Amino acid sequence: MSVRGRFAPTPSGRMHLGNLLAALLAWLDVRSQGGVMVLRIENLDTQRTSLELARQVADDLTWLGLDWDEGGVEPDWCQSERGEYYQAAFDRLEKMGLIYPCYCSRAERLAANAPHRADGSVVYDGRCARLTPEQRLALERSGRRSAWRIRVPEEQVTVVDGHLGPYTEYLPRDCGDFILRRSDGVWAYQLAVVVDDALMGINHVVRGADLLPSAPRQAWLHRTLGFKPPRFFHLPLLVDPSGRRLAKRDRDLDMSVLRQRYTPRELTGYLAWLAGLLPERKSVEPAQLIPLFSWGKVPKTEIVIPAP
Repeated sequence: MSVRGRFAPTPSGRMHLGNLLAALLAWLDVRSQGGVMVLRIENLDTQRTSLELARQVADDLTWLGLDWDEGGVEPDWCQSERGEYYQAAFDRLEKMGLIYPCYCSRAERLAANAPHRADGSVVYDGRCARLTPEQRLALERSGRRSAWRIRVPEEQVTVVDGHLGPYTEYLPRDCGDFILRRSDGVWAYQLAVVVDDALMGINHVVRGADLLPSAPRQAWLHRTLGFKPPRFFHLPLLVDPSGRRLAKRDRDLDMSVLRQRYTPRELTGYLAWLAGLLPERKSVEPAQLIPLFSWGKVPKTEIVIPAP
C-alpha cells in the first residue's frame, strides 16, 4: 500500500522550530517511500485561527522547500469547511447509542474529586451520562448548553508507534468519555482528525510526542466508525536548556525570527542535525536528506536545543 502522509498545522500563530521539525520528518517519511504528501489546515476554532495565518504557513513551508502533492488552503482541505463530514460521523455514533450531552462547566470538570492523569489532565468521570431525562431538561431550562461526549468501552487499546513502540491505555481510566463537539458548536479535534485522516486516506501520521496519549482513543474511534487506523509516528519534543517546551504563544524561535536568522538550507540542516540525520550542522536541501532518513536515527527522548 502506498504511503499517504500529512502535515496538519493549526494556523493560530507562526510555526516554531518544533512545528518545522514535525513538518520535515513527516515530509521525509513520505518522500523516502515514494508516497503522497498532504497539507491539511486544522482550523476548527475560527475564533483563534485565520486563513491569513494558514497562507503564511504554506508560504513558510514553500520557503523551506517542503512541498505537498494534495491539499493546501482551499476549502476542501480546511477543517472549518468540513463540518458535514463530522456531522455524518457524529450521527453514525449517535445511532450506535454512544453519544450523550454533557452540561458540566469547566470548573466542574476540573473539580478536585475528578480523577487526573499523571500529566495533570482531567479524566472525565462520566457524571452526565448518569443524568435522568428530567435532570437534563432542568439543566437545559436553566440555560446550560451541552457539549457532546462519546461513551468509551471498558477496553484496553494498544497502539504500536512506528518510532516509540507500543503504547497502551485502558480507556475508562486513562482517557474517559471525551468530547466530540463543544458546547459552542465547534467540532472537537478528536473527531475531526479521525474523520479527515480516514476520508483523505492518510495511513502515516507523524506528529509530536505530546499527542501520543490521544493515539489509543483515535485508533478506537477509527475502528468504531469502520475505518482502519493509520500508523502513528511520534517524534520527540524540542525543549530549551531549562527543559521548557517550545510554544507558539511564547514566540520561541518562530518563523518570523528564523527566516531572518537562517537561509532555507541552513535551517534545514539545523533541523536535520537536531533530528540525528546529520552528524554535524551544515547547509542542505530537504531532498538531500531523503536517502539519509531513518526513524532509527531520530532520538526517542526530548531534544534539547542548544543556547544561541
